[in-house]
Amino acid sequence: MRQIIILLVIITISNLSCNIKNHQGNSTFISYADSLFQTNVDSANIAGASVIVVQNGEKLLDKPYGYANLELEVPMPENASFEIGSITKQFTAAAILKLVEEGMLSLDDDFTKYIEYYTKGRLVTINKLLNHTSGLPEYVGLPELDKIIYKSYKRDTLLRLMEQHNFLFEPGEALIYNSWGYFILGLIIEEISGLSYEDYLKEQFFIPLGMHNTYYSSTSKVIHNKAYGYDFSEEGLIQKAYVNYTWPYSAGSLSSTADDLLIWMKALHGGMVFDEKYYELLTNSDTLNNGVHLRYAMGLENYMFFGHQEIGHGGGIPGFKTAIRYFPDDDIFMICLINTYGPLSPYFFSNELLWKLIDKKEAETVEIDIDLDSLSGIYTGQTYEGVISIEVKALNKSLTISTIGQNRVDTIKNYLGDGSWSHGYSLITIKNDVFTRVGINQYYRLEKEK
Repeated sequence: MRQIIILLVIITISNLSCNIKNHQGNSTFISYADSLFQTNVDSANIAGASVIVVQNGEKLLDKPYGYANLELEVPMPENASFEIGSITKQFTAAAILKLVEEGMLSLDDDFTKYIEYYTKGRLVTINKLLNHTSGLPEYVGLPELDKIIYKSYKRDTLLRLMEQHNFLFEPGEALIYNSWGYFILGLIIEEISGLSYEDYLKEQFFIPLGMHNTYYSSTSKVIHNKAYGYDFSEEGLIQKAYVNYTWPYSAGSLSSTADDLLIWMKALHGGMVFDEKYYELLTNSDTLNNGVHLRYAMGLENYMFFGHQEIGHGGGIPGFKTAIRYFPDDDIFMICLINTYGPLSPYFFSNELLWKLIDKKEAETVEIDIDLDSLSGIYTGQTYEGVISIEVKALNKSLTISTIGQNRVDTIKNYLGDGSWSHGYSLITIKNDVFTRVGINQYYRLEKEK
């Protein structure tokens, strides 16, 4: 009996010691986060932020930082509402899959089955809209959009403007991030469901999951705990640029809170939104016509980040930058919402926190086994930024890459073999006079000028 009592005492002391250690570790983590965010608020890199970090079911961090309103010096409230930009895309993709699940459309359908649009004879499936491989032109930054952005035209006005532009590439030949495709997906959701885009999301996701603070952004509604947005300038933070939410639409017009986004992430990755079949479709990336495997799935990026699988997405819209990230093998959820469109992204902050929790694993490099001088030259082709030319130069045991017309020069030196290098988030390959870059949300080819 005495041995049992002693054993129970030892177990109790051990558990108490473990809890104290975990508490102390968490306190250190919170202190680091506090310093990280407060330093950048004080230096006016950001106005404020709302952050949640969960590991193994335990909330390690759930705090607001900085200001929701700089003019009135209003501190960021708990559970503040932020515009989430392109995080909207995963809700659009999930809505499309709900319609697929209900048998109301197929991912292999040509989108013109539902929306009138002149594709110049090309077959563009709904699947290709979802993974940015459609080849459709991008509407962000087009002069035509600038002419109507401050007015409330019907959305199909933009269809007529956009179909006058050429495709960027043939469907399935490349991946260039494309918000226009997600705009079209929103129109398809409305056409098939008979509901507005916002109402369909409410009916399918927001209300059933208890996401009471997720909504379609507005320039007129009074929203409780809404954070004001700011843009970064050389003179300091300024009021964000005006946005008419008619046009970001299903590609970027939602607002939400860190708490609601955590509900969404846990539900999505916990099997409460779809059964396994549709979850796999949503989160697993496809391949291009040439067999190259992508890192972009459907409104979600799925890739290895320094040795750790990451599924997530970021968002950017005037006044706001946001990111939600899930690391399934490490059981980590990270949400970082910033009410500033500036030089520091939420990935900067969440990466700083991430490497306090897990180890960063660098890609293994090998010795150079090719003639670097033979790779030097000018390569030209279509990218998200338009047709660009880059110059590649050999430098000792590395290469430098610079975009013609820009001052920035990048050095790539993490050689993986077979003409490929790891560079940041991208895999760069130069073979047979072709430069290819596989990024998280891009794949493009540039051909060497003769």
